[in-house]
Amino acid sequence: MTVKQLTLPELTDSCVRLGIPAVGLWRDPVRAYGVEAAAKLVRDAGLTVTSLCRGGFFTAIDPVERARALADNRTAIDEAAALGTDTLILVAGGLPAGSRDLPAARERVAEALSVLAPYAGERGVRLAVEPLHPMYAADRCVVSTLTQALDLAERFPAEQVGVVVDTYHIWWDEAASAAVARAGAAGRIHAFQLADWTTPLPAGVLTGRGQLGDGVIDMREWKGRVEAAGYGGAIEVELFNEGLWARDGEEVLGEVLARYKEFAG
Repeated sequence: MTVKQLTLPELTDSCVRLGIPAVGLWRDPVRAYGVEAAAKLVRDAGLTVTSLCRGGFFTAIDPVERARALADNRTAIDEAAALGTDTLILVAGGLPAGSRDLPAARERVAEALSVLAPYAGERGVRLAVEPLHPMYAADRCVVSTLTQALDLAERFPAEQVGVVVDTYHIWWDEAASAAVARAGAAGRIHAFQLADWTTPLPAGVLTGRGQLGDGVIDMREWKGRVEAAGYGGAIEVELFNEGLWARDGEEVLGEVLARYKEFAG
């Protein structure tokens, strides 16, 4: 998503030229290209897929909507398995229209996980619950803290459900450091993502993720925390940023790599 202006072939070619060994993919471009074709493209380039984003959106009350969401998430799990990644990232979903009941919405997330976790486990895919900053709680994600995400994940085996540690969403939370240690001790850090926090936020706030080093988050400190918790997997940089999307994609990738080495490496 950091370089969504690139086609999948352009993305894989750029990663190879820059020495980037792996890539996290999003479902929309993968489905547009073809899941099997995308899997072959990445494989033939010598790359691995770190994660597939995203499943989730489990909070609907209407039974038809809930059944539709479960079906879509089963498809997402199948897509992740076809791509060769063991991690499907989940965004819980926001409050249904007219609802103000956050606890009930989170419980519906747990109910969906109880259906999907065994299905994912049978296919070698881990579900990674991603907490999003509280500004997204109403419309996008009722899981706002790493502690809340862990409370959900711990109802299920660690090899089936874990969490995403994303600096953009949790950097502000004084309890997050302890939650990282807790998640690491249980083997539940299934993905680690970096993005910086810059202000002012743009209208709509979705595209406010800053390039590494442009904001207030100490990337090296967070990387140290996650590694101290035992995480040794891939580190993804995920930036939703209109300014970056307007630039040459390979140039942006090169800049991301340089910024990672400077501020987190």
